[in-house]
Amino acid sequence: MLLTIDVGNTNTVLGVFRGEELVANWRLTTAREQTVDEYGVLTRNLFTLAGLDRDAITGVIISSVVPPVNWTLAEMSRLYFGKKALFVELGVKTGMAVLVDNPSEVGADRIVNGVAAFHKYGGPCIVVDFGTAITFDVISAKGEYLGGVIAPGLGISSEALFARAARLPRVEIKDPGKAIGTNTVTHMQAGLYYGAVDMVDGMLERMKIWEKNQPAEHGKGAAANTRGAQTAATAKKAQR
Repeated sequence: MLLTIDVGNTNTVLGVFRGEELVANWRLTTAREQTVDEYGVLTRNLFTLAGLDRDAITGVIISSVVPPVNWTLAEMSRLYFGKKALFVELGVKTGMAVLVDNPSEVGADRIVNGVAAFHKYGGPCIVVDFGTAITFDVISAKGEYLGGVIAPGLGISSEALFARAARLPRVEIKDPGKAIGTNTVTHMQAGLYYGAVDMVDGMLERMKIWEKNQPAEHGKGAAANTRGAQTAATAKKAQR
């Protein structure tokens, strides 16, 4: 079995694959201060609860955009699974050519998103990842990474309003049911929710015009359900 770890700025997602089958997965808070043993004990407990044998893990692969945790996870892999972790980074052969000005700038998460989407859906396609940032990645019909877009995520947009505007509260990010709010909370919810929905739809339309091939869109991430039925495009959660 293969243990995969996707380290994002907000969440860390672990998945265990038996061949092509995803047999277990967990979403954790990314904890930069957590020690090797804390990650090891947590992972061991998750395996136990899922009825999985740690000794059956034959490899560990990590995609990380949080460099401070890389050494910790590498040591966790060595000590608790007896495996040297493979990090997705420049030089690792993913089968996807990265056709941008500086390939080393493209986050590992975006490369694995593109590889997974192309493997599952083919190309051309656009991958939308709703994380700390909302990212859009364009994959060609040949499986090449062509470029993309980075926009503020829903969470940090909401926090910025709360932090920088003295009279605005923290609010739950959800569909308020109508575009015009009647109180401060629904004003903010309308702006956050519909603003994100329309930004995504608008950006996809611009990218489709550029691409000219009308690619399918595939959404992933903890906040992907924000688009829901509100968007003109079909959003599907791409699982790695």
